[in-house]
Amino acid sequence: MKIWLDGGLQDSGAARVSVFDHGLTVGDGVFETVKAVNGTTFALTRHLDRLTRSARGLGLPDPDHDEVRRACAAVLEANPMPLGRLRITYTGGRAPLGSERGEHGPTLVVALGETTRRADSTAVVTVPWTRNERGALSGLKTTSYGENVVALARAHRQGASEALFANTVGRLCEGTGSNVFVVLDGEIHTPPLASGCLAGITRELTAEWTGARESDLPLDVLERADEVFLTSTLRDVQAVHRVDDRELPGAPGPVTAKAMRIFTERSGHDLDP
Repeated sequence: MKIWLDGGLQDSGAARVSVFDHGLTVGDGVFETVKAVNGTTFALTRHLDRLTRSARGLGLPDPDHDEVRRACAAVLEANPMPLGRLRITYTGGRAPLGSERGEHGPTLVVALGETTRRADSTAVVTVPWTRNERGALSGLKTTSYGENVVALARAHRQGASEALFANTVGRLCEGTGSNVFVVLDGEIHTPPLASGCLAGITRELTAEWTGARESDLPLDVLERADEVFLTSTLRDVQAVHRVDDRELPGAPGPVTAKAMRIFTERSGHDLDP
């Protein structure tokens, strides 16, 4: 397997990032996960724009989009596969031990892993921890992912593939790596960005293509929603058939099934919408 590290391709077994890299020591970094089908990326421009927004939110220099595109193309060419998870990681680079940054400049890593198509539906659980909608990292896709690791492990122990968070005021927010949508009386709703959720690329496209509304929703909407679905880079649109102990029989329901069809058709016609 070949990866891109700071200017060129390297063998994944030999590639090395400094043990003093700020992304490792304090989580000072941002990343994007991009779907790649037969060596072609989906929505790369939107992902790069969000990478830049996240970097600016942390105070990192803007990533060079041309370099990142070259890196993605080189990694995809070197590692052919039918469906891949392309990971772009951009960190503060080598720095002294502590929170201050060093003078060495950012680290860029692009790596690829093979994956398989997700199931049409999945189970989710809610967790007792909250997203801080007023935090310094709110809405940024950073490498500070410890909360998500803990929550996702809890979901897996309960036979689910995702954990859903409320925010600090008890409103529905997001999953560890997904956005959440609910169907109420035939209408699709998703939490607003003000809830603290990430501005997901698939969330954005799904809302544009289906007419979903941003709505401030209590967490207990999951107990009465007619349908629930998730969106993310590798899930696309995925129905939910169980929330905690509540079963949603027949998932995907009719509204979710239509959203799934729309996303498949629109994304198939335009690979960089």
